[in-house]
Amino acid sequence: MLIMVVMLSLVAAGCTGQDDAGEETVSEEVTVGYVLWDGEIASTNVIEQVLEMKGYDVEIIAVDAGALYQGLSQGDFDFTTSAWLPITQENYWNQYGDQIVNVRHNLEECQLGLAVPTYVEVDSIDELNANKEAFDSEIIGIDPGAGIMQNTENAIEAYELDYTLISSSTAGMTAELSRAIADEEPIIVTLWSPHWAFGRWDLKYLDDPEDVFGQADNVDTLARMGLEEDMPEVYGVLTRFHWSHEDIQSVMLDMESDMSPEEAAAKWIENNPEKVNEWLGE
Repeated sequence: MLIMVVMLSLVAAGCTGQDDAGEETVSEEVTVGYVLWDGEIASTNVIEQVLEMKGYDVEIIAVDAGALYQGLSQGDFDFTTSAWLPITQENYWNQYGDQIVNVRHNLEECQLGLAVPTYVEVDSIDELNANKEAFDSEIIGIDPGAGIMQNTENAIEAYELDYTLISSSTAGMTAELSRAIADEEPIIVTLWSPHWAFGRWDLKYLDDPEDVFGQADNVDTLARMGLEEDMPEVYGVLTRFHWSHEDIQSVMLDMESDMSPEEAAAKWIENNPEKVNEWLGE
């Protein structure tokens, strides 16, 4: 009788453990690559927390654009929400695109180019050489691997500008912009929309008659080959992940107001449950 009780207890314990395991959420690891642009920091932190809601162990890794595409092509990253296509990162797509899956646009109609404060009396890139002393013959850029930096080098060549493109970072560029505006000094920066800077200061894009910077880009979600088969739930979320300029701008503004990216993302998720549930397919 005692043996029977022990056996029944073990069976019951085994069944209970199996049921508990069946109810556990997934704990698969997901690796996300991104570039250190404010918008991409915002979107990456949001999608990270959305996937964590489903129980995934998400690691986000910041790299430059070239390393991002190379990493996706080699399977080092599962996906990114940071691809500016078809223009800004065209050279990387041409190099690696046949080894990467383009899932969808997650943000549309994103402009980029050279921007100045509205108090600057220059309206077009082809006017810059005549005003190079005012700008110290400098254009303040971001990280050297960014597509907008290559576009700016192309603009310098196309317009035969006697200017030097200064490599920096997004934070460094906006710090220089802030300092110049505080002193009402002329400054040219590489900039894109959406960006919190347009909400804080009065800025304008310089006209680009040679169309070097091209038409508006989209921000695309790219995935490694095989992700759809390996992680269908994650891939499904990515096929539904799409938001507006207003959405991403609100996260960026909170980040710029000294809120951490994690806090800003959590705030947006809390305030937008319907959109998050739509992404999750719920």
